[in-house]
Amino acid sequence: MNRHTFTAFTAALALAGCGNGQQPAPVKAASPVRVAVVETAPATESLRAVGVVAPADEVRLSFKTGGVVRSIEVQQGERVRAGQLLATLMQDEVAAAVSQARAVAEKAARDLERGQALLADEVATREQVEDLATANAVAAAQLRAALFNARHSRIEAPADGVVLRRLAEPDELVAAGQPVLVVGNTGSGWIVRAALSDRDVVRVQEGQAAEVTLDAFPGRRFTARVTEIAAAADPQTGTYEMKLAVDPAGARFVQGLVAKAVIADDDAESVAVVPVSSLLEADGSEATVFVVAEGGVAKKVAVQTGRLLGERVEVLRGLAPGERVVTEGAAWLDHDDAVRVLDAG
Repeated sequence: MNRHTFTAFTAALALAGCGNGQQPAPVKAASPVRVAVVETAPATESLRAVGVVAPADEVRLSFKTGGVVRSIEVQQGERVRAGQLLATLMQDEVAAAVSQARAVAEKAARDLERGQALLADEVATREQVEDLATANAVAAAQLRAALFNARHSRIEAPADGVVLRRLAEPDELVAAGQPVLVVGNTGSGWIVRAALSDRDVVRVQEGQAAEVTLDAFPGRRFTARVTEIAAAADPQTGTYEMKLAVDPAGARFVQGLVAKAVIADDDAESVAVVPVSSLLEADGSEATVFVVAEGGVAKKVAVQTGRLLGERVEVLRGLAPGERVVTEGAAWLDHDDAVRVLDAG
């Protein structure tokens, strides 16, 4: 049997097989996968810190003079308006001090008036009248001080804000200047207070941009900026306090929310990065990934990896920014397999 006869015979057998009901091999269905885009990121790992949200301005409010607390009009966590009455002292002692100072001032004024009349009649000396004038001025000053203390025997909200802490209760004796309430001024914005180690504090500078996430608002990212860095460590914890001004972007912040801040090094060199979950057959700096090419086909690509940057890894060779790598479903793929990309959610 020559070559042409054998080829015709083979074709006839194939046709006969089809006639006997045999079906061609089924086409493999596209495999569902999730992907991530190759991005660029700073070559140094971003600084991460955990802190709490607080109003930018906290005011510790107290009475000018000591006394017994008559009333505390607000509760911790309550929102207040500028000028709102927050707390008062018992007025008996304060009113008595004002009455005494007023009586002394009125007597000093009468004494001065009488002395001036006697001076005109040449009965009193000029020195005596000058002493009476001095006593009158002192008495008037004491009255002004008593009135000032009376006005500050009540505490009013200095601005719109929220009561952060309530440090006294009615009928409690407080000293002059002892904090009674701590009010946060929400009109001045919000900050995140975070603690840094000595290794991290030297990497941060005022004005650096940051990104903040809150467990209370999952999926949202808030822009922030470093506004203050402590010059000395806390003697109890050994850490350095950092403050970041954060933009609520319409979210309703409250004091005490747990915040996670990420600060990138603006001067760091940018490198290509991919999620660690996209790497296959990693051996030292060598690994493979599946890249989704045009037409929805997975291509197996060898890559060289560098430093680990959080949950991502630096790619030194093999990938370009913008390419899509498979992060879920790669274990069941072969080179040139068709894939179906699932939504990120």
